[in-house]
Amino acid sequence: MSDEDIQTMNRPAAVHTPDRRPLPASAHVAPRWLGPVLIVGIVLAALNLRPAITSLGALFEETRTGLHMSGTVAGLITSVPALCFAVFGVTAPRLSRRFGPAAVVCAGMAAVAAGLLIRPFADSAAAFLAASALSLAGIALTNVLLPVIVKRWFPDRVGTMTGLYSMALAAGTSLAAAATVPLTSALGGSWRTGLLIWAVLALAAVLPWLPIAAASRRAKAAAPATAAREDAGPSVLRSRTAWALACYFGLQATGAYVTMGWLPQIFRDAGVSASTAGVLLAVTMVMGVPLAFVIPRLAGRMRHQGPIAVTLGLFGFAGYLGLYLAPAAGAWAWALLLGISNCAFPLVITMIGLRAKSPAGVVRLSAFAQSTGYLISIPGPLLIGTLYQHSGGWDLPLTVMAALLVPQIALGVLAGRDRTIEDECGMRD
Repeated sequence: MSDEDIQTMNRPAAVHTPDRRPLPASAHVAPRWLGPVLIVGIVLAALNLRPAITSLGALFEETRTGLHMSGTVAGLITSVPALCFAVFGVTAPRLSRRFGPAAVVCAGMAAVAAGLLIRPFADSAAAFLAASALSLAGIALTNVLLPVIVKRWFPDRVGTMTGLYSMALAAGTSLAAAATVPLTSALGGSWRTGLLIWAVLALAAVLPWLPIAAASRRAKAAAPATAAREDAGPSVLRSRTAWALACYFGLQATGAYVTMGWLPQIFRDAGVSASTAGVLLAVTMVMGVPLAFVIPRLAGRMRHQGPIAVTLGLFGFAGYLGLYLAPAAGAWAWALLLGISNCAFPLVITMIGLRAKSPAGVVRLSAFAQSTGYLISIPGPLLIGTLYQHSGGWDLPLTVMAALLVPQIALGVLAGRDRTIEDECGMRD
């Protein structure tokens, strides 16, 4: 990223009064250090949005044994992330209005760190679940508010900044999945130590958000009228675009969770070794790192993001068709294709930032789309598992997943249209 990009990001956007007359730029001048520190803070926050989940997945068997979890409790823990993202994400707009988005993200990172520090010392499944829920609550708030931070501070670089933190999120996901077991072995083999090490990364993410939250609070106190205008967002329930985004988010999350949960089993049932199946899943996940940066930048330059949604959906069709016809023979190709298809996540996050005109609109749209979307995604992995069990193979589950791509593509085209929720709700800038 060039110095010119950073300087442009650090320059505050014009704020308009209700009669459309811009306020003096001097009323909203940010400290020079804020732009670079925000970039660091956003990247560190994004890195911490998935290790709490994927590090546990890598050590789940050892954790189950160590805490004497029943099968029911173990199943509950695997379904808790999406539920927490939906439930706690709804509270983000209210908290953001009261404390400001930067302060809530700071508190969210602190909650992630606290949960990751506590849960390795849990002596029961209930305590472990409570500590995990604390971390997931912090992740849920940060999930919703990072697009708001980008819209507020980098309004002319929504695609670039969304790409940056989407790439960091994908990197954190892959890093925790790949490195947890080797690090655990190197540090003595205890699953508790293996989970504890990710608290260090979360604690590091809190540090830049402390001065960011303080600066944001001072700016809000210096311009209370402007802050009040920014808090007056549209009602997303009346927006067709908001509903399209929410349903698109839910279907892409369904595909991602099914891939993460069942892809290794699909390959193993086709005769692929367990170790190779794990590497194939890693390939699928790693594809998100470079593409999560490229896709939002491309989407931010386009007036209509529908063609990207169509392209990603077609890659998914090809991947599922390959798994249906020759799962073992073309395993590497299918893993690659599904990895590309799963990059619908950075696309929908970018569209959330583009489909609202104000930070207040983005926070409401982000909370609605993500909370509703995660609720939609909860039954997906369970349904696929049930179909697999009762049909005795993967033909029917793969057909269902491919069929779900049809409405996903259609919703992506609707959500990608060049319009905002304020336009649909009859609000002015």
